[in-house]
Amino acid sequence: MIEYYIIIALFAGASMWVQGKLKSKFKKYSKVHLSNQMSGKEIAEKMLADHGIRNVNVTAVQGRLTDHYNPKTKTVNLSESVYHERNAAAAAVAAHECGHAVQHAQSYDWLQFRSLLVPVLSVASRMSMYIIFGGFFLGLGSAMGYNLAVAGVVLFGVGTLFSFVTLPVEYDASKRALAWLQRKNMVNQCEYAMSKDALNWAARTYVVAAIGSLATLVYFALSVASGSRR
Repeated sequence: MIEYYIIIALFAGASMWVQGKLKSKFKKYSKVHLSNQMSGKEIAEKMLADHGIRNVNVTAVQGRLTDHYNPKTKTVNLSESVYHERNAAAAAVAAHECGHAVQHAQSYDWLQFRSLLVPVLSVASRMSMYIIFGGFFLGLGSAMGYNLAVAGVVLFGVGTLFSFVTLPVEYDASKRALAWLQRKNMVNQCEYAMSKDALNWAARTYVVAAIGSLATLVYFALSVASGSRR
């Protein structure tokens, strides 16, 4: 079991480091005012309009780095700083979230696949660890304990799959955002470089989470396999 805590500690440390870098990048780029003087809200509305999307609203939400696109309500939700501010960081985030709206409008395959996993994920994320440890408690040598642990590993695997499916969704949204910012001359060369750097660091948070989830899944799968042979 010590190996499990080592995995958690390693990837928690990596996640904290990436999150720290991300926050410092956004803090730095938030001080660079856009040459076109547009706010995050205005950037988002223009990107949606340029892609012919008329049924998605841009709204402000509380918090920091809480920006997201909600396909159910068809809203691009920008944190208050992004919504109101007129800087390189706000432009990058606003365009990225609109990238998800464009994916939704164009039925992007990976986004649709991820959406299919959401109902199962809500159960898997809550129950998988309880089920795995329940199997360990009952004993992997017993049929009930082994089957319970396997079921937990399978559920955890759904969460891992979701985290990896998220990667192409996030990278594609950033690719769409950066291409639009450049194509429409929404940012100058310096602002574009900052926007790209900020989005790259945001994407790395998902990479660390996916690898951490995979490492944990492999650990539990091997533990169940070895435990059943004792």
